[in-house]
Amino acid sequence: MFVHETKIRVRYGETDQMGYLYYGYYALYYEQGRGDAMRSLGFTYKELEEQGTIMPVASMHCEYLRPAHYDDLITVKTILKELPDGHFTTFHSELYNEAGKLINRGSVTLAFFDPLAKRKTKLPEVLRNVLAPYFKNEP
Repeated sequence: MFVHETKIRVRYGETDQMGYLYYGYYALYYEQGRGDAMRSLGFTYKELEEQGTIMPVASMHCEYLRPAHYDDLITVKTILKELPDGHFTTFHSELYNEAGKLINRGSVTLAFFDPLAKRKTKLPEVLRNVLAPYFKNEP
């Protein structure tokens, strides 16, 4: 299993009239977590795209458990529970407040897609090589 954590402070402009993090921004927090997780593996989405693979979102699920407020420091935990094997991968996200309470969880499924051929493709070998060590002791 691959797990990465990043921190994001809730900005004033991201809050709604009640002072809560606006529900639409959670997807952006998931995306920030995924991007930071990829960067921690030694490359970026941009580099993956330059090598011929894009990763469009196929589906997203989100559960709101507690509100986040302006100026809260949120920990975004990004988890890959399994090594992708096929055309899709699912990133699981858990958001925690400063007290360590789970405030939100969700998942985003992305497709591996070749933009030139205009069709789904498999997990790029470069990504498989950096992820495989996190899954070698798993069934």
